Amino acid sequence: MGYLLGLKEYLDEHYGHSVFDQVLNSKQPWEFHVHGYRTIRATVLENLKYDVKVQIEGQQGQEVLPKVQVKCLYSADLADSIREFIKTDEKVKALGLEPIFSPHKRYFVKNKSLFPLMKEKEVVFFTLLEGEIIRGIITGFTRYDITVNLKGGKPVTILRHSVYDLRNKKGRCFLKHFQEQHRDWEKSPLSVSQ
Repeated sequence: MGYLLGLKEYLDEHYGHSVFDQVLNSKQPWEFHVHGYRTIRATVLENLKYDVKVQIEGQQGQEVLPKVQVKCLYSADLADSIREFIKTDEKVKALGLEPIFSPHKRYFVKNKSLFPLMKEKEVVFFTLLEGEIIRGIITGFTRYDITVNLKGGKPVTILRHSVYDLRNKKGRCFLKHFQEQHRDWEKSPLSVSQ
């Protein structure tokens, strides 16, 4: 058995964080991609365990938004320059996938896969449950979310529960179930044997 150099330290420092704390602390509007092909601009008023209380721009009153409905988000001041980079896989969109409430049924990516991709700054393609494709370089991840810098270094945070697929430029899949089924592991230069 071996381990990845630096992974434990990284997880100790970052794993328990949530993008929703960052959004709440910013007191700024963010753009949320929500299931049902909704895009809303909102300010987070409260970060609850399974929901976020938001004030949506242009609407009266507050809304309680279940976190499992949120696919990705980014700062509203970057919205115009980010939207053009989010493409759609029409085949995935046509599947009509709903949010996946049970963690055991989600399309899981291991931390042991994310960490080397982040460290090696490999360009990856995330496909979300409703077909959105986000291409970029992973710059951070926690238990709940993964941050990807798009072209020009613009950050988009993807909620881990909304991931449908993750591949690199060569088309290699990094989903846990795919790698275990096909025994498709590659040893990272960060691997240390014990």
